Amino acid sequence: MLNPFETASVTFATPLAMLVACHDRVRHYAALTRTLVTHLEQHGADAAAIAGAQSILRYFDVAAPLHHQDEDEDLFAAMLPLADPTLRANIEAIMAEHDTLGALWQEVRQALLAVVAGDDSQLTHALAARFAQLYPAHALREEEDIYPYAKVLLDEATLAELGRRMAARRGQR
Repeated sequence: MLNPFETASVTFATPLAMLVACHDRVRHYAALTRTLVTHLEQHGADAAAIAGAQSILRYFDVAAPLHHQDEDEDLFAAMLPLADPTLRANIEAIMAEHDTLGALWQEVRQALLAVVAGDDSQLTHALAARFAQLYPAHALREEEDIYPYAKVLLDEATLAELGRRMAARRGQR
């Protein structure tokens, strides 16, 4: 069966690459919120705006929470016991950001649901800009400050188990 979470070159067999691929989609859909605001100003909540809002909702309602689970419950949980104090502090800060980003997503989500209902007034430039800036910045911090250490601290068996858990979380084998 086709797995919508895998790409031609990235699979659950390479869990760190899969997490980075998720970040690429985060960047795409977060940026789309800015594009959507501009579209709403020019065209209102037309069919294209509704489709765009629905695609952002779909990604951040389904894939983003799974991604945060992959990190918090598996990757970071495996790394914390092996981390030095600086890395531990970085991981804990990133995990706390997941809560902050989750709250921000709920604000954006409500604005997007309004778009889907035909209301073009809820998704503001300020909200879209904050979302489009904070989510990708968070992903970049993970990629620069944490993921490289996972390759050093975690053995192949642990990484393979991480990939299996990620796949299982998505109903894959």
